[in-house]
Amino acid sequence: MRKIELLAPAGDLEKLKYAVIYGADAVYIGGKIFSLRARANNFSMEDIKEACNFAHERNVKVYVTMNIVPHNEDLTELKNYIQELISYNVDAVIVSSLAVMNFINKMFPNLEIHASTQLSVTNSKAIEFLKMLNVKRVVLARELSIEEIKKISLNTDVELEVFIHGGMCTSYSGRCMLSNYMTYRDANRGGCAHSCRWNYQLYSEDKKLLIDDVFNMGSKDLQAIKYIKQLIKYNISSLKIEGRMKSLYYIATVVKSYRNLIDSFYQLGDIISEDEKKCFLEISKAENRELSNGFFEGDVRPNGQLLGVRTEIPTKEFIGIVLDYDNNSKIATIEQRNYFEPNDTIEFFGPKMENQKFVVKEIYDEEGFLLDAARHPRQIIKIKTDISLSKYDLIRKVVLSET
Repeated sequence: MRKIELLAPAGDLEKLKYAVIYGADAVYIGGKIFSLRARANNFSMEDIKEACNFAHERNVKVYVTMNIVPHNEDLTELKNYIQELISYNVDAVIVSSLAVMNFINKMFPNLEIHASTQLSVTNSKAIEFLKMLNVKRVVLARELSIEEIKKISLNTDVELEVFIHGGMCTSYSGRCMLSNYMTYRDANRGGCAHSCRWNYQLYSEDKKLLIDDVFNMGSKDLQAIKYIKQLIKYNISSLKIEGRMKSLYYIATVVKSYRNLIDSFYQLGDIISEDEKKCFLEISKAENRELSNGFFEGDVRPNGQLLGVRTEIPTKEFIGIVLDYDNNSKIATIEQRNYFEPNDTIEFFGPKMENQKFVVKEIYDEEGFLLDAARHPRQIIKIKTDISLSKYDLIRKVVLSET
């Protein structure tokens, strides 16, 4: 059995490195053009080159998104852009335009094409059509149930990719015009304003229903923890995490969690419920929205939506990155990201270590001066701990309910 791929997002070079280190088999990134996440930092051509070198040295693939709906002016840069991507040995491009697919197929037949979820592919007949354009993989629409995914898999030999985690569109993915209408920012060219998550006044005809409050709406984020073993058995090629706009802490946490689930399946031939519960608990530490099963059980019901409640809850649990650890002095050098202070209970976690809790005793700056708190983001600080740490390990503050 071919091992399923875990595909992670990366909005910039730093996030890509954490996705790779924490267990992704492949990463997808966007360049400065042709990419739907226009508000992400995205990758310069030099960044793409470095990303490919870093990933390929670790046997990880790099896919570049070219998933906007292009207008004529976009196409003038197409040929040169693809040639440069090929020179950096990108492993595939993710495309939504049939015209761009056709162009690549004719001009660059050795470049692997993945059909974007923006095409809303929901049946095997559409996949057979895309196969004629030399598409090797299809990213299925997020509006499919697990049974529909199974049927599609049984009726095609084209590789299939399925979203398993991350943000969901309130509309049909790739079809929303709300942002265009309300802000003149084209969601299908990378400018989505997420108008669905704004605050609104709610009326029935001319009567205001909420007098002193506002109404908002949006989808809960997707999590497919309990469907991983089915997706593996259905011969899906790749499991995809959404989140190029998310933090490196989020990416590292989610990637490692699903990595552990996938590895458990191949080691044991199954995934036990305790591992699923552990995965959900770990992912919840990095989430800022509620989670649901999306369309895996069929049409989304009201409990899969966020209606009239706050949809974003910023988390401050992520407090630092381990830069170095001296085994002799037991001193960890840390880049601080959020406030913490002595006597706080913190938790170290990393790609090669189990979560370990620790009570902070003293905090020092780079010059060795004692600090009453770590309060300056990106300040380099030092703490003493007997827990053996490594570069790329991360630190979160333990919330009261966990202690």
